Amino acid sequence: MKEVGRFAFTVHPFDVSRIHRRWPITRRLPDTWVEGLMRWKGPVIHAQVPRLETAGGAAEGWLIGIPLTARQWTRLPDAFLVERVLQAARLAARLGARILGLGAYTALPGGAGVEVARRSPIAITTGNSLTVWAALEGAREGARRMGIPLERAEVAVIGASGAIGSACARILARSVRHLTLIGRDEARLERVANQIRQETGLIPNLSTDIRATLPRMDVVITVSSTADAIVQPEDLKPGAVVCDVAMPRDVDQRVAAVRDDVLVVDGGLIHVPGETGLEGDGFPAGTAPACLAETMLLALERRYEHFTLGRDLSVDQIDEIVRLARKHGFTLAGIRSFHRALDDATIEAIRRRAALRRGERPEGERLEAERPEAQVRVG
Repeated sequence: MKEVGRFAFTVHPFDVSRIHRRWPITRRLPDTWVEGLMRWKGPVIHAQVPRLETAGGAAEGWLIGIPLTARQWTRLPDAFLVERVLQAARLAARLGARILGLGAYTALPGGAGVEVARRSPIAITTGNSLTVWAALEGAREGARRMGIPLERAEVAVIGASGAIGSACARILARSVRHLTLIGRDEARLERVANQIRQETGLIPNLSTDIRATLPRMDVVITVSSTADAIVQPEDLKPGAVVCDVAMPRDVDQRVAAVRDDVLVVDGGLIHVPGETGLEGDGFPAGTAPACLAETMLLALERRYEHFTLGRDLSVDQIDEIVRLARKHGFTLAGIRSFHRALDDATIEAIRRRAALRRGERPEGERLEAERPEAQVRVG
């Protein structure tokens, strides 16, 4: 019988509406009161993840909810947030978990998990290594399906000074010619750019102005840590591919409604051979965010070690977690956009509309005057 690896993973509500679902009585209170009450509420068991079996191992785990909203994770003192995550780690240890993955905003406090790992009774990972791979794969597949040669495209990374964004930029720099780093802090962007110059010889462009930069971009990976959507419909050129890895989303929902000529790819979603416990939270069956998938993989391997921590991700670690993903049959969960699977016909329709709006003739399509039935014999 296979030895079962045991893990836990932290989740949190992105807004007060998710708190209402778990504690309906809070619907009677103003949002600020609800958030205030949740400051006093410790971590809770959100769901149990059923046993997952692959050819290489078995694992089971728990989702541990920390009921603080995205706004609170960006505004409360770091020391308070670190202690709340440590409470989740201690709960996970009591349940029998040997490694804890930090999901969404819970991966930010304490130097992106470093301080939590120093004081935790069990191993810690942010899951960001597999998230980088999922973001790159989503962007590459989207570009391929839209007929964009990535090596010649104008490529941008939003949030390029963060842990995931900088790793994406460093790996992209190996294969693209035109790379723009977008962020709020130019000094931090310059540090990433210097690292890229040293590693690849490529000199990236830098920008702190999304509105001025995005309309020129063919392919965008966006992974900011803002609480509000920052990519709007008017920011994107026809035919652009945007891989949105951020949670909550960086791409405004209006893009889906008014821009039928761009391809927005949900980044960071992995197909896993089993249930994840997130099916009731809007995730399709058998899919998990990459940060949870990384935690599962380490448990399947029974590698109870601090893995992905801090803001300077190791390319070697990314390569290692990708190797484990392939070993256990974890794959990119196809092309999904705003939680909806896109088939070939839908993507082809987006590509054709984009070509027409750029004033181009879609490949394989003839102008009306060139069609045989439109030609007139003379003489």
